[in-house]
Amino acid sequence: MADSAQIKIPALYMRGGTSKGVFFALEDLPPWAQQPGPLRDALLIRMIGSPDPYAKHTDGMGGATSSTSKVVIVSKSSRVNHDVDYLFGQVSIDKPFIDWSGNCGNLTAAVGSFAIEKQLVDLRDQLENGHFPVRIWQANIQKTIVVRVPISDGVVQEIGDFELDGVAFPAAEIAVEFLDPADGEGALFPTGNLQDELEVPEDIVPGGRLKVTLISAGIPTVFVLASDLGLTGTELQEDINSSPEWLEKFEVLRAIGAVKMGLIATHEEAAQRQHTPKIAFIGSAQDYVASSGKPVLAKDIDLVVRALSMGKLHHAMMGTAAVSIAAAAVVPGTLVNDVIGQQTIQSVRFGHPSGTLKVGAQANLNNGKWQVEKVVMSRSARILMEGVVRVPMPAIDRSRHRSSGHWSSLDIHS
Repeated sequence: MADSAQIKIPALYMRGGTSKGVFFALEDLPPWAQQPGPLRDALLIRMIGSPDPYAKHTDGMGGATSSTSKVVIVSKSSRVNHDVDYLFGQVSIDKPFIDWSGNCGNLTAAVGSFAIEKQLVDLRDQLENGHFPVRIWQANIQKTIVVRVPISDGVVQEIGDFELDGVAFPAAEIAVEFLDPADGEGALFPTGNLQDELEVPEDIVPGGRLKVTLISAGIPTVFVLASDLGLTGTELQEDINSSPEWLEKFEVLRAIGAVKMGLIATHEEAAQRQHTPKIAFIGSAQDYVASSGKPVLAKDIDLVVRALSMGKLHHAMMGTAAVSIAAAAVVPGTLVNDVIGQQTIQSVRFGHPSGTLKVGAQANLNNGKWQVEKVVMSRSARILMEGVVRVPMPAIDRSRHRSSGHWSSLDIHS
């Protein structure tokens, strides 16, 4: 008879930007899950409710979409001039797999609020103009992010009138600053080129050659022209996600781009790196109707962008992909800048399936290489639920021993 016990772990369920996920303080995890490895992965995957062949996450905390199958681990930082360390995990829906290869820009907006709520930072320090700047070390990408959390009467202000397309209700505005967002220690453009040409199957692009911009800012991203694929760039989720043929084409292109960027050695490895790189298709500014029914006018935007996450077209725009869009937009010679038709800009407003988003960026050309100093955007965040999550552990061998309700000396069954 299976052991019916469950582990209880303190957690917050939070929305950040257009995503939501389960947030943990590192110290609240069981001791054996406070280190990276298969034990931690098994715990978090089961907590989300994956793998789920029904793609519903009925028996877990996930939402069965790339935007809602996420986990965050936060701890006090030992790094100079940083408040907390933030680790992000993207959980696959249909596979027993969690991808730690990139950040979630949307949930980043909630990390500051979480740190304050869990008293990982002291509000008496550095309060500036009603905002508390939480300096975050993003452990996945080894970068600094500053989240400016609004404070009212000594507590985080979550309610406000800031509207974010892709989120149904207004909330308090949070400024998120991504500092030097180029991936790791690598170049902003990993091939050294502002544009590349990929060899691709001719059933995807006639002639088998496809122009792309490959950039590593916020998250590695492959940009392609919508028109080269026979698309407009105004497509909504159902237009792409209801088509297995389109989803397969984009996955093939993503894998080819990942190899070109040096992220993987073979196309087959892309299946084990679902979170990165992203692939996005772009088009000129044009009128369309967003998924909410809201009209988006060409005169109000610089271009249209659609991006895929975890194999599906995103309902709005991933925060990290927005960083990539802004970084590519401000560098003359990229596909994104070419579509906009302006050489020198400091911000970009783009249309996505749920509406529009404005992102600012600062870029400089140093010794012949482009460097993006900072990308800034506004998001919002809110605690949806607080308490404990209960997690059954059927994938773990619990036969060794159990003491006082705490698991120890555990092994994973493959």
